[in-house]
Amino acid sequence: MAEQEHATICPWCDTEIVWDEEIGPEKHCPHCDNELSGYRTLTLGDDEGDGDQDWKDAEAGDDGGWLGDMDGDGYRQGDLADLAARQSVEKVLEDQDEVPECPACREYMVLTGEQTVTEGFEPVVPKALGRPLLEAPVRFSLYVCPACFETSTKLSPQTRKKLIESLAGK
Repeated sequence: MAEQEHATICPWCDTEIVWDEEIGPEKHCPHCDNELSGYRTLTLGDDEGDGDQDWKDAEAGDDGGWLGDMDGDGYRQGDLADLAARQSVEKVLEDQDEVPECPACREYMVLTGEQTVTEGFEPVVPKALGRPLLEAPVRFSLYVCPACFETSTKLSPQTRKKLIESLAGK
């Protein structure tokens, strides 16, 4: 019966402590007397087989696809396009007057357009005012998150001004 060795690295002195299943794990580091249990300890070893096999499979090309995106120069395909897209997003954000955060992932959102609603908008008339807060045409700004593609609309600055004037009674 072959003994399976386990290795523990002491987080304080970086010493590798090897133990086998018959003796069991050390409770304290024999070099610095640090406690070797809990969140402060890194245990190396694979209970279900040879951990080196994963590296051999990756080197042989059986990697589940994570290396399959590499081109002949060793660069992952898509990274250059992703980098170019991020640089474009940064330039666009610099020109925007408003830069809202995405409600889903908190990335900054890009203004992609404005929409004017002239038909089909039915304003609500609050009893307290006796008149609608907004009337058509109503203009919305559409923002899109470049990370998760969540969309969000806001009133355009012109429509916001109309809303504030309506609330002020003008």
